[in-house]
Amino acid sequence: MNMFRLTLLIAAASACIAADTHFDISYPQSAHAGPITGRVYIMITRSTELEPRLQVGRVGIPFFGRDIEKLAAGEAAVIDATDLGSPVVSLSEIPAGDYTVQAFVNVYSEFKRADGHTVWMHDDKWEGQRWNRSPGNLYSVPKKMTLDAKKGYRIALICDQVIPPIALPADTEFVKRFRIQSALLTKFWGRPIYLGATVLLPRDYAKTSEVYPVLYSQGHFSTAPPMNFQPGKEFANDWVKDNFPRMLVVTFQHPAPYFDDSYAVNSVNLGPYGDALMQELIPEIEKRFRVIRQPWARLLAGGSTGGWEAMALELFHPDFFGGTWVYCPDSMDFSDVEGVDIYKDKNAFYKEFEWRKVPTINSREINGQIRQTSEERNRFELVNGTHGRSGEQLDIWSAVFGPLGDDGFFKPMWDKRTGEMHSEVAQYWKENYDLRYYMEKNWYTLGPKIVDKLHVFVGDADNFFLNNATRKLQEWMKTTKDPHYEGSFVYGAAKGHCYTGPVGNSERLKEMAQYILSKMPADTVAEWWKP
Repeated sequence: MNMFRLTLLIAAASACIAADTHFDISYPQSAHAGPITGRVYIMITRSTELEPRLQVGRVGIPFFGRDIEKLAAGEAAVIDATDLGSPVVSLSEIPAGDYTVQAFVNVYSEFKRADGHTVWMHDDKWEGQRWNRSPGNLYSVPKKMTLDAKKGYRIALICDQVIPPIALPADTEFVKRFRIQSALLTKFWGRPIYLGATVLLPRDYAKTSEVYPVLYSQGHFSTAPPMNFQPGKEFANDWVKDNFPRMLVVTFQHPAPYFDDSYAVNSVNLGPYGDALMQELIPEIEKRFRVIRQPWARLLAGGSTGGWEAMALELFHPDFFGGTWVYCPDSMDFSDVEGVDIYKDKNAFYKEFEWRKVPTINSREINGQIRQTSEERNRFELVNGTHGRSGEQLDIWSAVFGPLGDDGFFKPMWDKRTGEMHSEVAQYWKENYDLRYYMEKNWYTLGPKIVDKLHVFVGDADNFFLNNATRKLQEWMKTTKDPHYEGSFVYGAAKGHCYTGPVGNSERLKEMAQYILSKMPADTVAEWWKP
């Protein structure tokens, strides 16, 4: 019996004792006309520093969820001891005591997709798929109360507070933002889908007609200035110096119904995000801003999710981009996906060694201490949302890398309740998105196009074990022939997630600028930098 089933059995037994332990959650018509299809939550905390909804996280406070369908204003949805929670499995396991409690309603929208499937999911409102901060979602005023599962309770909470729309930050001399509706993605999802970009301009951009190199620097959804540009800070001070390279740095915004980021590739579950970025967003950037429209002047960079994207975009479009700086990338070889080997493991929750079953570790501290097991991580995502609608990391990997399921949602790599692996899904991941395998299959045509272009940085104590897949990629690259190219790999000793190398942003950009100078045609004059 696996650990997840055991915890559910224990919770079920406890629920029998606390059958009257539950919350009634409703909302008034003044907050939402209704009806609402979505998910409701209860959040319980001892801390009063933040609202409970803002304390939910991978290792955050207890919360519990249940799906709702066409819940009308004034009607009540129930969360009781039978509903799954994280990190506490059931309401019946909350110790007797005084707490601050809050209810929440996550509103889903109907997507009538071009592939014939209709699904209900959270429509991002430019918050980056964070349901606890998403405009239009509802929540109750936090209340202090005493809970005692042994005595039981029935508590009514009204979600009459509405999260307001998010306003984009104002443009400045150096930072510009824009958003466009994607025709390709809108057609696929059956609802308006938007792409955006935040652009950091060089000094005196508005005073010249010069064209500049561009760095596409990627990460999780954010509208903050690229490179953490803040006037008065060290990098911003360097940015405006006479001897600093002048270029554009651009971040993309491409939140998807599954996550805060699409992973910049086409997939059967998310649609043509790769095409949308390459055919709609980047051309719009190059139309609005003066950039050198040549591969040698287009660089990539990114960390974590953005690190995987920075590698994938270079490998899938080697004639368009001229080089990539990849930091702490998500698994480029699926033999270690936050502890899970999708090719060998029989269960995502434990490793099997003949007579022993050892829990799979999802994440760790730099000193090796366990932060979270795979079972705990999967349960956290399942409480956030069923059918992969958690807005979290494991779900987006299955959505991007996996095949389409019969119900219109993705077919998962493993069962989140039992950990049972699906070998046919593993093969799909491998054939379509395993970057090391992609390089191996296409080396004789791809290799000559990426020589000198790959620069990878990762801590050897990465909290999510991302150094393991990186080392496997490096080991394979050492064996390459025709051409032989080993790439550039830098490991930070005792460094966790997300290690970006031994130098800061200013020195890294100078390094990139020097790289561009070495690749540009001999008859080109580089007015943008004269080191």
